[in-house]
Amino acid sequence: MTTYWCEHAVLPGGARRHVRVVTERGRILEVVGDQPMEPGDVVLHGLVLPGLANAHSHAFHRALRGRTHGEEGNFWTWREGMYALARRLDPDSYRRLATAVFAEMVLAGYTAVGEFHYLHHGPDGTPYDDPNAMGVALVEAAAAAGIRLTLLDTVYLAGGLTGGGHVPLDAVQQRFSDGSAEGWIERVSALRPGEGWRVGAAVHSVRAVPLDDLAVVGDAAVRELWPLHAHMSEQPGENLACESFYGRTPARLLADEGLLTGTTSLVHATHLTDDDVALLGGSGACAVFCPTTERDLADGIGPARALADAGARLAVGSDQHAVVDPFEEVRGVEMHERLVSLERGRFAPADLLAMATLDGYHSLGWPDGGLIAGNHVADLVAVRTDSPRTAGCSLDQVLYAATSADVTDVVVAGEHVVSAGVHRLGDVGRLLSEAITAVRR
Repeated sequence: MTTYWCEHAVLPGGARRHVRVVTERGRILEVVGDQPMEPGDVVLHGLVLPGLANAHSHAFHRALRGRTHGEEGNFWTWREGMYALARRLDPDSYRRLATAVFAEMVLAGYTAVGEFHYLHHGPDGTPYDDPNAMGVALVEAAAAAGIRLTLLDTVYLAGGLTGGGHVPLDAVQQRFSDGSAEGWIERVSALRPGEGWRVGAAVHSVRAVPLDDLAVVGDAAVRELWPLHAHMSEQPGENLACESFYGRTPARLLADEGLLTGTTSLVHATHLTDDDVALLGGSGACAVFCPTTERDLADGIGPARALADAGARLAVGSDQHAVVDPFEEVRGVEMHERLVSLERGRFAPADLLAMATLDGYHSLGWPDGGLIAGNHVADLVAVRTDSPRTAGCSLDQVLYAATSADVTDVVVAGEHVVSAGVHRLGDVGRLLSEAITAVRR
């Protein structure tokens, strides 16, 4: 049993002072405010938040940071560099890179991550001796870095979509594919979730998964109780191709095939029609916004306020990791809305916190996360309130001022993974540098 004494903590009713959080076996047993510090308590200064969820990650994209800005282009030209990187990874290099990236996330305040995993097989598409070797590498990396993981194992069967139909996989995409939806199910079913991680399903996109396979994936997710994620409407070109070939938007296509439910998360959801917004809201699905990636790749600004008003839940992710900072991501949802609407306060501070915590955990299949409350997972993030960025802030508005540099302590499943700004693995910058250099070499 470990007890954390928090100078201030955000509880379901708001911020409280001098909060004692009693934990055992990775869960919270009791939370009491206005309590004196007692001998043996682990002290967390500043403001303690519930664990922050990164609802959309591609760990290997982190090796592209600071290397894609020298020329003009868009998402499609950026993808060429990403594919070149994908050719170079094997289970060992993937594990080392992902360990460093996940450690960077924890250091920034993320306590749970949804890894959108499609890098399955060898470079020529041949499965490894263990067909799940690349997924196992991610599981091992998350355990080493101390982050809660949902392995969103991804179906990828076609090379793209045009007005004339789906096109074959190219040479790089061969390693993403299991050949069929049934082959994907067979491989994923061999995974055995353990402590601190679970399996989820993902449709890469309507570009990469033909219509006849969508329902197969959706049925498997329902049968296995897996959360289901999908990239959707990130680019206007995707919508145009889908409407030209299928006569429907990607959102309508997914809805017609039964893939829009309360356990579905649509990543980006940027270029939506009014009907699309109503579909997502009516189903109670989650829209996962990745503001730092969406602006880095010139994707556009999604209709966050409209989706929330329609009944959709919202979460955030760092996607390609151009930035790893949960405060910047969730702030970005509000700031992008301000640019579009010319209005401030589109989301209340409590709404933004829910995106980063409760709704993010829910999207990843952890309904007992995202709150500092009894019988929830013991995931805590301590943020300085006296830094050059946060000094003088109202406690309920720290999200508008803090950055990842203000995170001092991170507790995941009751384990003190980051203490006084230091990750248990040591120098995370060195780990990243070594892992990225090895991949590029």
